[in-house]
Amino acid sequence: MNKYLTEFIGTFFLVLTIGCSVIGGASIPPLAIGAALMVMIFAGGHVSGAHYNPAVTLAVWLRGKCDTKDVVPYMVAQVVAALAAAAAVKFLTAGALAGLKTAIKAVNPEVGPAFLAEFLFTFALAYVVLNVATAKGTSGNSFYGLAIGMTVMTGAFAVGGISGGAFNPAVAVGATVMGLIESSKVWVHLVADFAGGAAAAFIFKFINPEDK
Repeated sequence: MNKYLTEFIGTFFLVLTIGCSVIGGASIPPLAIGAALMVMIFAGGHVSGAHYNPAVTLAVWLRGKCDTKDVVPYMVAQVVAALAAAAAVKFLTAGALAGLKTAIKAVNPEVGPAFLAEFLFTFALAYVVLNVATAKGTSGNSFYGLAIGMTVMTGAFAVGGISGGAFNPAVAVGATVMGLIESSKVWVHLVADFAGGAAAAFIFKFINPEDK
């Protein structure tokens, strides 16, 4: 239960930061988002592995570093946390943050470019996670949270304007509830993100066949 609660807390604050920084009109949302993910990874990594992302959970499971019994509970905790965070953001932006709120139009991306953008940067995120947080060669390092947070920040800067920059099925669901992603296009994020996570796991195992 401690692992699932940790996944809930980390995902909640990630999605909360996304919603408040974007809807609240922060000048550079990707910095806040990457930092939020980084600190939550450092906070919860020793308990649950700090996935905070169903696509990362899939990648870590395929790589062999997540128990099968934890896969569905992790994903459920992540999605429920995203929904709870979306509700909190809607309350905050309608109340205490109303003075900062700017007009937000839901991202309604072109399917092809959005799919490729989400796939590539979810692949990059999961690939970084597997290499800095599960590989023997980087075991015990102190930089894994920074590396993962910076990957999300980089992706948000690079392709946020193309796809919305979710790289995370739970984030995509939460962003849809908050009105940041057009609901008819959320499937693009879900399919591309899970595909990117799975591809990263297979590539990691191909490159590191001895790292079991």
